[in-house]
Amino acid sequence: MKDATVSARVEYSIKNEAEEILRQIGVPVSVVINSLYRQIIFQGGIPFPLTLPSSPRTLDGMAPEEVDAMLSSSYAQSLTGKGKPFGEAFDELEAGLS
Repeated sequence: MKDATVSARVEYSIKNEAEEILRQIGVPVSVVINSLYRQIIFQGGIPFPLTLPSSPRTLDGMAPEEVDAMLSSSYAQSLTGKGKPFGEAFDELEAGLS
């Protein structure tokens, strides 16, 4: 019997992006939260590693094939209308630097 409520404050954009993905695959948010809680119980902890991110990869550290694959993927996304407009992406990057 489901008789408890979970409340958490999250970033608006993160919430919307995640909920849109869940909507597209037809999974209610409550099912995801319930599943996460069940996995925490089953695993006896958080069911994925919490680690510090490694340094971001730069073009200097990538093989030419990796760069080509990333550019091809980005180009394909742009053709299908996925992703963000150039200006919007850079505005977000600049906002994150300040």
